[in-house]
Parts: sequence; structure tokens; C-alpha cells
Amino acid sequence: MKYALVFLAMVVTWTLASAAGVDDAMMADDGDGTNWPTYGRTFSNWHASPLGDINAGNAGRLGLAWSMELPGITNGATVPLAVDGVLYFTVGQSMVHAVDAVSGRLLWKHDPEVTRVAGHKLRYTWGPRGLAVWKNKVYVGTTDGRLIALDAATGKQAWSVLTVTPEDSLTLTGPPRVFGGLVVIGNAGSEWGAVRGYVTAYDAETGAQRWRFYTVPGNPADGFEDEVMEMAAKTWTGEWWKLGGGGTVWHAITYDQKYNRLYIGTGNGAPWNRKIRSPEGGDNLFLCSIIALDADTGRYLWHYQTVPGETWDYNSSMDITLATLEMAGEPREVILHAPKNGFFYVLDRATGQLLSAEKSGKATWAERIDLETGRPVEAPGVRYESSPALIRPGGIGSHNWHPMSFNQESGLVFIPTMEIAGLYDDAGVDRKRFTMVRGDLNTGLVEFTGDAPPDAGRSALIAWDPAAQREVWRVDTPGLWNGGTLSTAGGLVFQGQSDGMLNAYATTSGQKLWSFDAKMGITGAPITYEVDGRQYVSVVAGWGAAGPAFFGSLSAQHGWQARVHPHRVLTFALDGKAVLPPTPPPLVAQPVDDPALEIDPVLAKRGESLYARRCNACHGLAAVAGGFAPDLRASPVGLDPEAFRAVVQGGALELAGMPRFGEFGNEEVEALRLYLRKRARESLEAMQAEARTGDNSGH
Repeated sequence: MKYALVFLAMVVTWTLASAAGVDDAMMADDGDGTNWPTYGRTFSNWHASPLGDINAGNAGRLGLAWSMELPGITNGATVPLAVDGVLYFTVGQSMVHAVDAVSGRLLWKHDPEVTRVAGHKLRYTWGPRGLAVWKNKVYVGTTDGRLIALDAATGKQAWSVLTVTPEDSLTLTGPPRVFGGLVVIGNAGSEWGAVRGYVTAYDAETGAQRWRFYTVPGNPADGFEDEVMEMAAKTWTGEWWKLGGGGTVWHAITYDQKYNRLYIGTGNGAPWNRKIRSPEGGDNLFLCSIIALDADTGRYLWHYQTVPGETWDYNSSMDITLATLEMAGEPREVILHAPKNGFFYVLDRATGQLLSAEKSGKATWAERIDLETGRPVEAPGVRYESSPALIRPGGIGSHNWHPMSFNQESGLVFIPTMEIAGLYDDAGVDRKRFTMVRGDLNTGLVEFTGDAPPDAGRSALIAWDPAAQREVWRVDTPGLWNGGTLSTAGGLVFQGQSDGMLNAYATTSGQKLWSFDAKMGITGAPITYEVDGRQYVSVVAGWGAAGPAFFGSLSAQHGWQARVHPHRVLTFALDGKAVLPPTPPPLVAQPVDDPALEIDPVLAKRGESLYARRCNACHGLAAVAGGFAPDLRASPVGLDPEAFRAVVQGGALELAGMPRFGEFGNEEVEALRLYLRKRARESLEAMQAEARTGDNSGH
């Protein structure tokens, strides 16, 4: 007992000492790869490392050093941190883990009990993408909007602050960022209700609010916070404030130590359809923008808007990367940015001046970006003025939140890209009477109730030269929704895939040098670090966020089911000898049916609309689950009307993460159930037909 207590004291002391070393100096050091102390490794946000012991010459010797199973977790789309031999990560409903980075032994775990307190906000999120460490604290945002500081040695809560209001539809999904004694967080949720985006800075030690910056103007009758909001209001029309406006800062926040400023990337409009929120047009500042703020005060400095008057969900919440590029024969301090809209932007870091912008993905909505004005030259008809517009990319974007990495040695950026079209149609939408309904998918467009077939989209990992603005190489990747990237000084770029493979490629050519089957789709990004002179690569193998949740058969084709296939942490090193535990193979959901049930087609049609507005963001288009949440066609609960009501109306599974929909009447619940039974029956018939023809690929 005595020796156990001594060992425990040593562990606590070691953990506390390691976390206490995280400060501005550590996070500003691009040259030391020992730790991975912040989301993008350093303030530059490169998602790259100067470590090179694992390199293109020996990558074939990589093996599993250890793995850690994460039972009961339904979302693992996250990026861990590593500080002096301790791995920190958050998965599921903001559950934070501290793990020995060499052995995989759990040091502590903190559960903020989100499902007990989130209420209606359980409906609006796909989980956290990361966390932050500063001094002796670990910081995490929760679904219900709390920013929590934990003692890094024990995992016990030091303080907690509610960054939103209980009534709104805002949640926290992006990782906090910490610098200079401040912790900064934005929020997400502009589709789910009338919200006005903002970013807030808190004292890292006490949680006291230091400043807040709103990204869109509020009601003019209430007065504007400052002249910046008054200026922004001139770019809006109508009564936008009744709809919120949007512009949430749900992911991209980068600190620039040299200029002591923050660059924040803002989201789409609420609703998407500008004809509703700003009926007479206008640029709608500061939607879809990079905004530079004074880090100490939150005071506005400058902005660049990638999509003026956006109306397609083309937000700019993707990576904001700081780099120095050789341009016109001289070194230039720049911002690198690849937002949803399919263009790659290079901006002057000091002034926000646009230096170049070229298509890095399939983008038909605009012909080019005019470098004189900085504005896109839009293709005719893309604003669905008089007829539907089928354009690329769709609302999921050409590049989403998945981290791109900038490799200083090669000068290349490695971007996980997607190619999928979007159909924008508001025919029949009553634009004058439109209101934002809390909990609905409020796009201002015609509801989409169909499935996304397996070939509806495709993806690739591309190497992009940001100075020359051209693609250097491309590797096709499976499906649509693949993981973020890590690049190293060893000439390697790592990426996890939707089919469960973790790959290492040569940075110069894209040649695949190593692969590992994680037996679970990977949507986060790997990191690398060093302990006692040995380099490690770690990744959370987990299937989560919007792609697996929403895209029906396009995501379901990979066969992952969150309650069947375990999420896990995987850590690799040269000559690692560990093996994974037995894992179920990919599975196709098997719908269940009650042949005796008579389905009222009118009621089922009503249920289809209800499902499209309230359910498909988690359970998948046309009730085809992509693996994030259960497939409701296969759930036996839907065969029993009383059991179904207990879950949907009564919240019987709320503690397991299934939100309560207490506002539904009995007829609405039955309409929803009958729609799901109809979809189950249709799917079974399709499967039987495929089996007869020998084609078993359908869902």
C-alpha cells in the first residue's frame, strides 16, 4: 500500500509539472517537436512537426505501440494533445481523458455529465473536436455551452462558465484556444435557431469574461455595441435580427503572437437563404469572413470576406494557418485558408490584403476571385433566383473542418478535399413568413428527403503549393468524409480514412509508404510527439461529426456502427509490436419490419417532413444512418408504438444521448414512426431484390 501511494504521488506530481510548462513560449516554438501542446501544435497552426526519426526511409517499420478502447463513445472526431508524456483528448459528450503517452495507461477521466443537463441542446451537436492546455489546467467546451477548466493533475473541475444561454440553440464543438492567460471560445448552431454569432475571451485562471466580439449586428433599436457593428449593419437589409443572422465562430481561431491578434473564421448566414434574412441583398458582414481582432481587447482591426452575401452554407470556419512564403522573390508573412467554397486563399498577415486565390477543389459557383476587388465572379443563376441551382461544392464544402497541414520543408499544404454537388431550391418556401424554429434544420430551402447514394460524392488528399497556387499531387481517398492530416520533417504526411485505414505518404510524391487498419473510420487528425528520445504518432480512431451523421448511404457504405465498432486511441512507434483486440467487421444495417402493420401513407408523408427537419442530422438522410447514431430502420423500438413514444416523447434514452422531443404530440410521434416503418419496408424490399441479382452493395 505504501509503495502504491508513493507511485500515485509521483504520477500526480509529474502530470502537474508537465501541464504547468504549457505557456506562450512552448506554443510559439515551431522548432521543438517534443510536445503537441495546442490544437495545431503551435500558434502557427501548421498541424506539422519538426520531428523526423520516423521518416520516409523507415516508415515501413511503424507498428502499434499501444491502443486504448473507448467503450460507449459515439463520436471520436477529435485531435489529441501531448505534453511531456501525457496525452489529453476529449471524445463523446466532452469526456476528457489524460493518458500516459508511452503506455496508454489512464491517469484520469472527467465526465461533465452533458446528457443530464443539456436538454434540447443534445439535438444540435456532433461532439467536441479538441481541447486546450495552459499552465496547470485543461480546458474543454461542452454540448450545453459550458467552458470547463480542469486541474491537469487530477481532472477535477477548477471552474465552469456558461458561454451561451440555456434557451438558445448554441453549442460548443470547436476546441478552445489559450494564449497570454486568456482562453477563447466561439460557438455553433446557426441552423438550429435564431442565433447571433460571437467569440468570447475568458481569464484562463478564474473564468471571468474579459471581452466578447459579435460577428453580425443585432437589432438597431437596441443600439450597436460599437461603430464596427453599426458599419456592418449597413450591409444587411430587412429585419435580419429576428432570424439571428448566424456567423458563428464554430471552429477557426488562430492567435498571432507577433501582432498580438486573433484571426477568427466565421460561419454561414442564418438561414442559409439570403433572400429571407436580407431580402434586398447586401454583403451581410461579417459572415464567411476572416476577422482580425486585438487579442487583449477583442477590438476589430480588419476583415476579409470570402463569400459576400453568402447563400450556400459556404462558411470560413476552416483552418487559418500562419506561414512565410517566398512571393515575388521576397519572403511574405501570410495567412493560408481553404474554406468550404473550393478556393485556396493567401492573405497578407498584417493587413488582410488578398494576395492570391485559386480553385483547389471543384467550384462551379464562381468563375474566379477578382484580385482587384477581392470578390468572387459568380456564375449565372447560382443564387437560385428563378430556378433551382445545382452547383459545386454543396453545403458540406470542398474542405471542411478536418485539419490541413503546412509542411515547412516542402512548402506544401496537405488538404483533405471533397467533391459533392448541392441542390439549392426555395420554390414554395414562404420567404415573408419564414421564422427560425428552434430545433428545426432552418435553411430556408426546400426540404431534402432523399438518400445520398454511395457514389454521390468523392474525396482526395491533395498536396497544394500555396506560393504557386497549384496542385502538386493527388491521392484519391474512399467515400467523402476522411480525416485531417499531419505532416512531419521526416518527409511524411499521415491521414486516416473513412474505411479505417491510417496511411503515411511521401510528402514530395504522394507515394503510400505505410498503412494500418484501425478497423474503425477515422475523422480526426493524428499528432506526433517525443518521449525519452522516441517518436510516437497518435490518433483517435473514431467515426463522427456531420459526414457520418448526415449523409445516408454515402457514409453507410463503410459499414461502421457506433454502438458496434469501438472507438479507440492508437499510438505507433518504430518496431511497435502491439495488436488490436478482436473487432467486428463492417456491417450493413438490417431493417426490421412488421408485415402486419398497415402504414397510412398520408401520416407517413407527414413523418417524412418531420424527420427531415428534426432527425436526419444524426440518423441520416432517408433514415439511412451513416454510423454516428443508430439506424432507425433496424431498431426494434420502432415496432412498438408505446416504446417509441417513451423514447421520443419521454426521453427514455436521454442519458444515452438520445434527446427528448417532448413538444411532439402523439400524432406527430406516430407519423414519424410510420415513416420509419415505411423506409424499413422499402429498404428490405430493395435488399431482397439486390440479393436476387447478386448485388449486395445497397442500403
